[in-house]
Amino acid sequence: MNLALVDPFVLAQDCPEALTETLRNGHATCIRFNHNGDLLASGRLSGTIVIFDIETNGVACKLRGHTKQVQSLSWSSNDRFLLSASQDWKCILWDLQDGTKVRTIRFEAPVFMAELHPKNHLRFVAALFEDQPMIVSLEGGAPVKVSLSSMPKRSQAMKDNLTEKQAAQDAKNTATVALFTPDGSHVISGTNKGWLNIIDPETYQTLYSNRVTQAVIILVRLTASGRDMVVNSSDRIIRTFQLPDLGSPSLDWDSLHLEVEHKFQDLVNRLSWNHVTFSSTGEYVTASTWMNHDIYVWERSLGSLVKILEGPKEELTVVEWHPYRPFVAAVGLDSGSVYLWSILAPQRWSALAPDFVEVEENVDYVEKEDEFDIQPIEEIHKRRLDGEDEDVDVLTVEDAGTRFTGHVARIALVSGEEEFKMPVFLDVDNADSEDEIVAIGTGQFRKKSPGTGKEWMNESETRAGSTGVASGDERAVNGNGRTDRKRSRKG
Repeated sequence: MNLALVDPFVLAQDCPEALTETLRNGHATCIRFNHNGDLLASGRLSGTIVIFDIETNGVACKLRGHTKQVQSLSWSSNDRFLLSASQDWKCILWDLQDGTKVRTIRFEAPVFMAELHPKNHLRFVAALFEDQPMIVSLEGGAPVKVSLSSMPKRSQAMKDNLTEKQAAQDAKNTATVALFTPDGSHVISGTNKGWLNIIDPETYQTLYSNRVTQAVIILVRLTASGRDMVVNSSDRIIRTFQLPDLGSPSLDWDSLHLEVEHKFQDLVNRLSWNHVTFSSTGEYVTASTWMNHDIYVWERSLGSLVKILEGPKEELTVVEWHPYRPFVAAVGLDSGSVYLWSILAPQRWSALAPDFVEVEENVDYVEKEDEFDIQPIEEIHKRRLDGEDEDVDVLTVEDAGTRFTGHVARIALVSGEEEFKMPVFLDVDNADSEDEIVAIGTGQFRKKSPGTGKEWMNESETRAGSTGVASGDERAVNGNGRTDRKRSRKG
């Protein structure tokens, strides 16, 4: 019935319109949709991972294992496993069947990001702070870590003419981003010197290098097909590329040259971009901006700005597009809330009955002459019996994904793995759903006092007020007006 009330032209739109929902459970720092699009994983500042159910906007699961901020999240192809990377120098592989840890891998440096292999959840690539990227295999007893080179690949002629200064600059390349291609056949790595390297994950050799910018590469994203790539760098320019079939045996790496398809930038305000991503179809590129609360959306076919999504009055960091719907999620820097943009679908009541109309205010209803006449008891009994003969199916559960494009079936077919549905955890603790972090300035936070709202905390506040001494935490707790009232009584 709900779909009948929606205008079919609204369903055909492929770009969100307005801010519709807000998810809040702790201070989020990164988010990632699963492949089915029914779950949204959120990494928090405290190290906890919260998984939201998109259909109900409720908390489906909480994972606790990190002690510092979560940097990145990556789902396996069947959405059963989740890889998290944190500033505590660890990556954790979670099994969402029961919410347990499969493996915990510790590195010798903080982790920028980590991405799972698209076909093997026991293998992933990680980009480390001021270090070389690593491919980690968990198939054996102990994790096997193999370092990949961040130095660009140069031809023999370029090596012969390489100066000492250029050689020293090449040696200073460190990875800032690393990810697998959608088929898992190659690794794409970005460096702090603006180089893009394509690496063979089996031989660990660099096959191709291209310097796309003189600045630091912040983020690289690929479409689901792997034929389109977007690069965000610190020079305030977003670049898109069209990639060839990297798995083709006839590809000549020596003659390959990547050309920039489009450059997206703000020449007037000179905005810096925090995070970029593709739309579900790859037709749009969206980005969040530094010191700004808007989200910019560009169309790749024309290379032009098509929409600016107005957000809340705070800077937005990570932005993600739903896998197959015009639906965008972004994280607020100050509050840590997750904001959702989607299409506003006005209901068409005439779809239920031709004479159904939506009115702006109450109107007097004029009844027909025989509309409320008393019917014979036999006629009413016959109608009730006819209604009881209809079979009502209350056991079949319709899959949300199949209502749109059959995305769930395609995922199971392509990956060759069984479809996984995360079980419902009935013991999810929602006690920490309130704000745990207090903003004391732009980009500065502190933990809220653990006794906030408790009776014994209020008693200590009274004692502190009577002696005329109050700590900084007590003054923060009294921000709701209690301090002012005590001062007025004392005066």
